[in-house]
Amino acid sequence: MTIKDVIVSTPGGQYPIHIGPGHLEKLAQSVPADASALVVITNPTVDHLYGQRVRQSLAQTGKPISTLQLPDGELYKDWKTLNLIFDHLLGLRLDRRTVIVALGGGVIGDMAGFAAAVYMRGIRFIQVPTTLLAQVDSSVGGKTAVNHPLGKNMIGAFYQPIAVVIDTTVLESLPAREISAGLAEVVKYGLIMDETFFDWCCEHAQQLRAGDPALLGQAISRSCEFKAKVVSLDERETGLRATLNLGHTFAHAIEAGLGYGQWLHGEAVGCGLVLAAALSQRTLGMPLAQVQRVRSVVQDIGCPIHAPRLLGMDQWLSLMRSDKKAQAGEIKFVLMPTIGQAVICSADQADVQAVLSEHAAP
Repeated sequence: MTIKDVIVSTPGGQYPIHIGPGHLEKLAQSVPADASALVVITNPTVDHLYGQRVRQSLAQTGKPISTLQLPDGELYKDWKTLNLIFDHLLGLRLDRRTVIVALGGGVIGDMAGFAAAVYMRGIRFIQVPTTLLAQVDSSVGGKTAVNHPLGKNMIGAFYQPIAVVIDTTVLESLPAREISAGLAEVVKYGLIMDETFFDWCCEHAQQLRAGDPALLGQAISRSCEFKAKVVSLDERETGLRATLNLGHTFAHAIEAGLGYGQWLHGEAVGCGLVLAAALSQRTLGMPLAQVQRVRSVVQDIGCPIHAPRLLGMDQWLSLMRSDKKAQAGEIKFVLMPTIGQAVICSADQADVQAVLSEHAAP
């Protein structure tokens, strides 16, 4: 595999994903010539690490630049924090030619993108993801949202960026836990679309977890290719794109049930992949050896493989019924008949309960 840029083509717009080292210094190249002002939306941690580099690059455009730091963490991905963005934009009387630069992980990208989607009925924005999870998943495809106490990402919009700029060197400062969380989304692509890529993830799991730069670059590039292909075919998640939510019905219940931020999103997804594989075995006859491979690779990348015991069965089922795939109160899951294929289907409640019980934390 090689590292290469990717193009996303959707009815909502075509845009490039630039991938490679040193891309923060090239950020100005992605700013439209007619931009009237630039707003960097970030958090204190990321701003301390990369804010100056980004502003120095953007200064090459000659446009006015302002920075807004939002509180750090999934806990603050809510309407109250979103309003801080609107306060900033309106306070500076910024117009429709303003371009937002979302510098951070998935929380920043989602909120900055949602703000761009609705401020003055839509302004342009650029995604500059600084976590592995955001680089391989949330920054690509135009999903923007905030959380609600009753469900994750339930208030949002599909709104495409004008560019995604991925500087692979930022991963050098990422905590090991964040690397593991991002790798769960990488593994997911192999499970739903490409068994060969899944095999590659299994083979290199330990090196990826250790932060091998070359292998991570390859994983990012291939993951973006998968995501771009799916988004190009189904921008608004009417069918195929929903399969990208493998493991997420369980994951979102974990996050909402424990409280946002207790588990990283990718950690919950990793656990969700294990649970989805076990449910796939019961529902679709996925070979047991494959279920065990999923459990093994999730453990190897450093994500949890046991469901938290803090959630009671009634709470599990209630939270999963709030999932966006649910229909008329019926829980829908993304499951796998075999590695490399995924379908959306219902599952017997007794099987769901059995999986949750069998995989509960010791």
